[in-house]
Amino acid sequence: MPECAGYCFKRLIHGLREEMISMKIHYPNTNLQFTMESVRVDVQNIIFERLTRIIPAHSHGSGCYEIHYIPSGYGKLKANGADYDIRPNTLYVTGPHVEHAQTPLLSDPMEEYCVYLKLRGTPLSSGKSPVLSLFSETPFWFGQDTQQVSDVILSLFRELEHRYTGYKLQAQALLSQMIVCLVRGYEQHRNVSGGTALPPAKAKSILIEEYFLYEYQSLSLETLADRLGLGTRQTQRLLLEYYGKTFQQKKAEARMSAAAILLEDRERSITSVASLLGYSSLEHFSSAFRSYYRMSPREYRKCSGSAQASPSQIL
Repeated sequence: MPECAGYCFKRLIHGLREEMISMKIHYPNTNLQFTMESVRVDVQNIIFERLTRIIPAHSHGSGCYEIHYIPSGYGKLKANGADYDIRPNTLYVTGPHVEHAQTPLLSDPMEEYCVYLKLRGTPLSSGKSPVLSLFSETPFWFGQDTQQVSDVILSLFRELEHRYTGYKLQAQALLSQMIVCLVRGYEQHRNVSGGTALPPAKAKSILIEEYFLYEYQSLSLETLADRLGLGTRQTQRLLLEYYGKTFQQKKAEARMSAAAILLEDRERSITSVASLLGYSSLEHFSSAFRSYYRMSPREYRKCSGSAQASPSQIL
């Protein structure tokens, strides 16, 4: 291949790669479900994304498990108060009530495949190979993928993308295989810590959670109500029913959770944190932060164990 042609080909491949890693692939309502050990497992969300923003602290309800695989990039995971370094080939599972937050490394942000499952019952521990029982008894696990879970996830995405004949049956088999691979990984490492469409109520709950989790920079009651197909008063009542909190309380919770994570990064100025969170001014952010945490952002940064910020970092 001539030198010029070779250079152009490399640029084309590089461009395709950049386009691929910047996109988000989302399958929020696959209508997939499968059964293991007499327990129905609903697939509530499947997503691939290059994380260029933090994911604030959050947790999921009973029977819910998120399977995360990181093919490339770096970041940090904080789960139940402990810190973990994320690097390529990292695999981790966050189960019921495990509070966790993710912070990508800005210079090389992580890509993430995530599969969100909901167990509709309690597995029985009988039988020679209680796979789902072992899976459900592991609310949190973090390590490297030694059981080729990545191959299973990539095959799952390929089936959902192309929708070949019988793709749902194949996807169900792959999801069962994924759980088997995870349990084998648990057993190998022994370092464990510790389809119908979604019903309308559950679909709304997931939509609400994702809105506050991913769009904390520009939250508005009107936008959320529009996505739910409800009026603003109905949306307020729904939030009170699901979470016992008003929209403003949920908004403050989402933003302040993100603020706490961002302030731990001493390379970021407090002004830049305010801007990232969508505040119009440093004064507005500082007032909201003090109201929520009963201390200023600067005081919080000191208390969190970070090095004292220089004047350039503060302003």
